[in-house]
Amino acid sequence: MTETDLSAITDPDTRENYRVWLRFRDRLAGAATLEQAYVGLFAGAGVDVPPLFVHQLTQILLRHVLGDEADPFEARCAEMLFRTQKISVLDDGAVMAADERSVELYATTAGFGSLGELLKKSQTPARTVDLDVLSQENALGYWERDERFDLAISLNRGQPSLSALSRVLERWIAHFLSVEVSITPQREIEDARWVWHVGLDAEASGVLNDLYNRVEVSDERMERLLCLFDLRFANPADMRPALAGRPVYLAMAMDRDQRLRLKPQNLLLNLPIAKQQ
Repeated sequence: MTETDLSAITDPDTRENYRVWLRFRDRLAGAATLEQAYVGLFAGAGVDVPPLFVHQLTQILLRHVLGDEADPFEARCAEMLFRTQKISVLDDGAVMAADERSVELYATTAGFGSLGELLKKSQTPARTVDLDVLSQENALGYWERDERFDLAISLNRGQPSLSALSRVLERWIAHFLSVEVSITPQREIEDARWVWHVGLDAEASGVLNDLYNRVEVSDERMERLLCLFDLRFANPADMRPALAGRPVYLAMAMDRDQRLRLKPQNLLLNLPIAKQQ
């Protein structure tokens, strides 16, 4: 489609939508690989396509990274890298993550589809429907509903989900950067020589930056910090020489609306990788 063709479209919103789509198509067509196209989205002045395009490309790449023999917990945790999660902190201290769109769907329909919407509009009480929680007992059933995004997970230390998320992030880094790292959940950062950190989302980046710079962080912001991780390179030579052998700290945090929006590109752009000779 040429600029002349675009100019012939009378509706301005439709015309702009075509321009956005064509820009994304040209990025994909002009790259040697999907990986190159993905990383290229974050170069220059910033992302110039809708988040949905980025998320769908992330999903495709994760399917490839995890392969056909993916563990159900890893596959569910991979969803967190391209779908917003709604976080719930229960009275017993359990921290649960559920797909935001699925939560909104059940909140609107109570699991009854269009009938649920009708009941809600008429203010007719409907039964509460809780999302199932992924566990060792029901893990194999994940593959029967993996495109429904309706399984919640626990983000508490000691639960399989955090370990699975660590493995996903390790494989994501290895696939793109060709370096081996190990990622381990931590309770806190106790390091007098803290030299590098990466936030896995915008909220966590802000908190880590302030902590590193000794800026006071309010209790309310600290309470939104969900998880800390310690990342170590298997080969210190893969790091910038001045940082070789030192840990990199990662964190993820929910926003004020209890949403978790991970940005896996942060791990590709912000790790202290040694320059290739």
